[in-house]
Amino acid sequence: MVTLTKLSKSFGANQVLKSISATFPAGGVYGIIGENGAGKTTLFRCIAGLLTHEGAVNGVDDTFRHRLGFLQTNNFFFPKMTGREYLRLLCQARSAPDDRLDQRNVFDLPLEEYAENYSTGMKKKLALLGVLLQPNDIFILDEPFNGVDIQSNILITEIIRELKQKGKTVLISSHIFSTLSDTCDEIYLLREGYFVKKVSPADYASLESEMIDVTVGDRLSRLGL
Repeated sequence: MVTLTKLSKSFGANQVLKSISATFPAGGVYGIIGENGAGKTTLFRCIAGLLTHEGAVNGVDDTFRHRLGFLQTNNFFFPKMTGREYLRLLCQARSAPDDRLDQRNVFDLPLEEYAENYSTGMKKKLALLGVLLQPNDIFILDEPFNGVDIQSNILITEIIRELKQKGKTVLISSHIFSTLSDTCDEIYLLREGYFVKKVSPADYASLESEMIDVTVGDRLSRLGL
């Protein structure tokens, strides 16, 4: 479980997150959507402990971040480090076994090649695999479907469902609404630094229509097709 209490974050005079409070129980998948610049990545980085902030972020206990896996939008890979070495590093960081990497390489990645030479989609899958190999209870997935092929999208969707069945807490952001509506128990709309709406599955269609209206507006008529 993850609980946010009056979480705020500013960069200079720009307040990105404004007193956000929410609870994400274990055994659930929670989507975070919003326009570009709404603060989704900032929110995730605060929860993961990568940014200082005002307010509180609490898990089941004070050590919850030791069991938190964070898939960032852009992941860093050391030069001249193979995919296999990267996975071993992440396993060792959490005292997880690393003796079945080939068996658990469900994305069929070329583990003997340097990770820095992977394609964008392969890098995303390598970083996700590393997080999944760790004994995490909380997963924060920032745009997990971005840049990966359709087969991997299907697999990632099923992995998220399996994490839910295992009682994990999963937070996801995505620009592809269908990937959230297919997996999430609740979707939160982040706008101008606030959670302005929490939506259950019965209202996903109306939320998608609202997002289309906000995104498209009068742009199609202005285009004059």
